[in-house]
Amino acid sequence: MHFGLTEEQLLLQETVRGFAAGECPPPRLREIFDAGAGHDPALWKGLAEMGVAGLTVPQALGGAGLGLLELALVMEELGAGALPGPILGHTLACLAIQLAGSEAQQRRWLPDLASGERIATIAFAEPCDVWDPESWQLPAQSRLRGAKRHVPHAALAELVVVGVRGGGFALVERGAAGLRIEDERGADRTRPIAELAFDGSPADLLAGAPAAAARVRDAALVMLAADAFGAAWHLVRMTVDYAKTRQQFGAPIAQFQAVKHQLADMATQIEPTRGLFWYAAHAWDHLPAESPRAAAIAKAHITARASEVARAAVELHGGLGFTWECDVQLWFKRAMFDRTWGGNPAHHLSRIAALGDW
Repeated sequence: MHFGLTEEQLLLQETVRGFAAGECPPPRLREIFDAGAGHDPALWKGLAEMGVAGLTVPQALGGAGLGLLELALVMEELGAGALPGPILGHTLACLAIQLAGSEAQQRRWLPDLASGERIATIAFAEPCDVWDPESWQLPAQSRLRGAKRHVPHAALAELVVVGVRGGGFALVERGAAGLRIEDERGADRTRPIAELAFDGSPADLLAGAPAAAARVRDAALVMLAADAFGAAWHLVRMTVDYAKTRQQFGAPIAQFQAVKHQLADMATQIEPTRGLFWYAAHAWDHLPAESPRAAAIAKAHITARASEVARAAVELHGGLGFTWECDVQLWFKRAMFDRTWGGNPAHHLSRIAALGDW
């Protein structure tokens, strides 16, 4: 049995990695981060031209027709590059319409979303840190009244896929009456978040079964885990490079045994978790009965380890690591976002136990 990636999957990762390095090097990334919008039209256009915007959308509707594993591999590279952009909310919105939309709704929205001509996002969280579809309380009506929180790139999106009571979805277009968007000033400026308030906003309910929302939630957990994995490995490489050049007592700090131990610990914390998001994505594509627990395991463990790696990176960069001028903060905040969005590790550890009948 072959447990590695195919040549096509490796080529996909290599292509996205090269694009991120060439089109968004650290100086450009810093400019976008400081600006706070978390978006560069040229970057989005490039990703869309590579097919990333519609990676999982069926080919008949203008997408690449690939699986969640391929999307997770892309997310790993986007995390490694801390690439700004609306890909998280956009691809989840595409999945929601694929899984829960009628044929007419799919044909209306997916071709333009797959091409990147239009941008969408998804609204999961509700007040009091409610993330799971089983707990959504926003009434499923043709006119929405209530609120959603932590919506990524809400100000940019032309369409919002909103989670509603009963585990369903509703579509709300930008500029809808009664829709108010308020910036939440999140820490990760590559993925700004906002609170949405609906006051009789017209909505188009998706016709799909409630199980679709749980599937989209599981896909989100896998994507966040993959993004956190990529961010953590970048921090490992960045910290190793810094330790080789930072001089103390006339020698690079990388020569000190204690520093070697910390660097080794960073690598050994994150590398063994690679298989968790690979398997979770594979399960989502091919083993749906195992997908909820595998996705929760990947999200809980990888994002927790990535946060530990980020803290170690700050420490090993010394006083510089705590400053705004040090690029470590960009990936530290990326890991923070991945850890909290969709529910923190403690929440998903509880779900893992429940799903395993513990």
